[in-house]
Amino acid sequence: MLGIIIYTVILALLIIALSYAIFKYLPLKAKPIVNLVLLLIAGYLGYQIYESIDAPVRFNTEKVKRYAKVIKVLKDIRNSELAHQEVTGKYTDSFDNLIKFIDTAKFTITQQRDSSFMRFDKIQNIDVDIDTVVIDTLGFVPVRDSLFKQDLRYKEMMWVPIPGKEKQVKFELKTGVVNKSNIDVPVFMARVDKAEVLYDQNKDLIIVEKNIKSTKEINGPYIQVGSLDEVNDSGNWPKLYDIEK
Repeated sequence: MLGIIIYTVILALLIIALSYAIFKYLPLKAKPIVNLVLLLIAGYLGYQIYESIDAPVRFNTEKVKRYAKVIKVLKDIRNSELAHQEVTGKYTDSFDNLIKFIDTAKFTITQQRDSSFMRFDKIQNIDVDIDTVVIDTLGFVPVRDSLFKQDLRYKEMMWVPIPGKEKQVKFELKTGVVNKSNIDVPVFMARVDKAEVLYDQNKDLIIVEKNIKSTKEINGPYIQVGSLDEVNDSGNWPKLYDIEK
């Protein structure tokens, strides 16, 4: 973008120099026409300079608005997957299964308490006091009530919220296993390509956005939660997007 500004400024300087030469050597009758042409060119160049500065500002404003909506849904997907893993012991790569799970599954409410009992020790030939932990089941709570209460937005969480492309683009949802300390740990990943979210924006700025690297931005080509390469259920967005306002 800086290159475009420099190029436009250089071109403007060349036109100024050309206009000076024309007005110095051009016949008087032709000067009004040339003046009009140069005025139009100057106006066009001025617009290009303004656009080269303002376009990234508009792009960034729209980008943040769209990303915030996408991240809100990714958080719902993450919470649903974590609940699925807690209840079933694994993640799912099917939105249909995930929605069905939320509709039907229940969390088990438990209470942990310390207890003790006497056990006869054959070696010492005496009764020994043994400490233990007892887990009592107190009841069950529907997963849907815990995560979404009366809100039914989870039924549409497979769709990426994109203005003008409602219910046209789905999140990519995958599951896998990562071996950590010789233990197979289930993992999941949900993501969408930034280019899909910004489909109607400046193409050059989208290319820059997909290659961005900054602690204050979403790095890489995707907006993503979870990972298939490591045990991680976090999103790749900065804390800015975790602030409601």
